[in-house]
Amino acid sequence: MNKSISRLEELLKLFHLQRSAEVLAEKAQDAAAKSWSHVQFLEALLSEEAAARHERIVQQRLREARLPLIKTMEAFDWNHPTFIQKQLILNAFHLDFVGKKENFILVGSSGLGKSHIALALGYAACQKEIKTRWVTAAEIINILSATKADHSTEKVLKTFKAYELLLIDELGFLPLDKEGSDLFFQLISRRYEQGSVVLTTNRPFKEWGQIFNDNTVASAILDRLIHHCQLAKIGGTSYRVKDRKDHLDRQD
Repeated sequence: MNKSISRLEELLKLFHLQRSAEVLAEKAQDAAAKSWSHVQFLEALLSEEAAARHERIVQQRLREARLPLIKTMEAFDWNHPTFIQKQLILNAFHLDFVGKKENFILVGSSGLGKSHIALALGYAACQKEIKTRWVTAAEIINILSATKADHSTEKVLKTFKAYELLLIDELGFLPLDKEGSDLFFQLISRRYEQGSVVLTTNRPFKEWGQIFNDNTVASAILDRLIHHCQLAKIGGTSYRVKDRKDHLDRQD
């Protein structure tokens, strides 16, 4: 390796351009073989650095997001639900609603793929370097309730407010007590027009008073969620019920 290349590697490392330093000699050889201009050589070198930087950020976003599974829409069975707003859901994957700090709510019975779609949205957001976090409704209430003991509620609420996209799964499976309802309201209030929420629920809006055990709190939460919101409804029979029926049919 000549002294110029060696010195350039040192300088690239000094400026924390590690990937550029790693491929410098290779790109210099390509430049000589293909008669690249200085600009073409620099573009090729920095393109490698940009790709490596993007991959590092994506991996960081995925760690932060805590997605329980990696899902994509390529594996989604569009034919199973009897009703699904396919184009609305596909359009959500442009993630324009995140930039606008709007919300996206998936409503439908259990086992229709709402969580799959939400997970896929979370994965797509991480691929676009969007700061994302996945949590179930029960989990977020447990996290916030635990903060009462050490008076860290405000700190934790600020942490969740900082995510550009917060995915909340399974709202409505379990009713919330007064403390849980109040904490959920605080969470949604902090994020109102400050960040996007993707929420899945098995309960229509008219039944949210039963989830929160308080019609006033339920209305206040809904008011903030649906003010800037896209709503996707899904209808049909649970995948799990269908799979169980198919299994039993095969045994007959």
